[in-house]
Amino acid sequence: MILEMKVPSPGESITEVEIATWLVEDGDYVEKDQAIAEVDSDKATLELPAEASGTITLKAEEGDAVEVGAVVCHIDTSAEKPEGGEAVKAEVKEEAPKVEAAASTPAQQPTTYATGSASPAAKKILAEKGIDAASINGTGKDGRVTKEDAIKVVPSMGTPTGGSRGTSRSKMSMLRRKVAERLVEAKNTTAMLTTFNEVDMSPIFALRSEYKETFKAKHGVGLGFMSFFTLAVVRALKMYPAVNSMIDGKEMLSYDFCDISIAVSGPKGLMVPVIRNAENLSFRGVESEVKRLAIRAREGQITVDEMTGGTFTITNGGVFGSMLSTPIINPPQSGILGMHNIVERPVAVNGNVEIRPIMYVALSYDHRIIDGKESVGFLVAVKEALENPVEILMNNDVKKALEL
Repeated sequence: MILEMKVPSPGESITEVEIATWLVEDGDYVEKDQAIAEVDSDKATLELPAEASGTITLKAEEGDAVEVGAVVCHIDTSAEKPEGGEAVKAEVKEEAPKVEAAASTPAQQPTTYATGSASPAAKKILAEKGIDAASINGTGKDGRVTKEDAIKVVPSMGTPTGGSRGTSRSKMSMLRRKVAERLVEAKNTTAMLTTFNEVDMSPIFALRSEYKETFKAKHGVGLGFMSFFTLAVVRALKMYPAVNSMIDGKEMLSYDFCDISIAVSGPKGLMVPVIRNAENLSFRGVESEVKRLAIRAREGQITVDEMTGGTFTITNGGVFGSMLSTPIINPPQSGILGMHNIVERPVAVNGNVEIRPIMYVALSYDHRIIDGKESVGFLVAVKEALENPVEILMNNDVKKALEL
């Protein structure tokens, strides 16, 4: 019996996927539920499992865009499993080695008075480029430098020559193309503005230094910066609900919950999994969820549902060494907080200059529904919580907040 395997729907509103990688070869014997391919949608990379055991015949090639419901392979369920469990390969006839035709080389032309000289049109172009005609091998009759030769030649910039000048071309994944479209859409359809502030990370450094080992030993996850930032953002969103809103036609849709999207750099491009109802999570809960989602994103196991529906985004360019940036809004959201690297800087503290670990933070927001007062107030609220976490985020009870 021949089973036609069709592309299942990876999520609502997705009508097309792309065959990213076949994990088996044509003619292989596959087991039921074995992953046979990775498919890219515009939201995630998913594995395609075999629906039955048998010999597989591929009907689509890597890189092909196929509609949801289209047949991508056949499985012959009547085929017997080979002895030893080894895959049955399709018989491939050995082809004779291909011999490339040698490039014809024009016969050497005799040298004459015209060799190396330039036509009037070529002389003008070469003069504008500052290039000596004698340095060019002309392709015209008797080696004459033609106008086309002059146009094609690139003037030297004083750099050494003879190095590699190769190029390569590769197809962008469907996910990366969709991210690119959304970034351009955000730039073109929102009144995006960015405001900045700086955070003294000394209090958080002190807390992590004192409790990170105990925290990890009890909860099996590290006490990172993301839990502090996420909880600080949740508090600020409650104080400034317009930042936790988005435009829906002619209306402003506001949320009484905080689904925080966390930007993660994955092998297929930028992914933004969502921490649901972050307002109900503790430090342990945030760190555990961030770790779980980050691992799934980097291993290509993240699902569409796990990356949709966020109300606000946090992105951390600091892990790559970024000092400052203007993050782009994740539509249809109206705000995104950018974290950056932490650098020891001289700051004024009670009239004295001290060296403190400082992080610059940036809030990009849609000015159509978020005013300057709200955006600045939101960022100041985040700063206040991060610089005084024991009182504001932990209610003056560190061990209870960290569940130690």
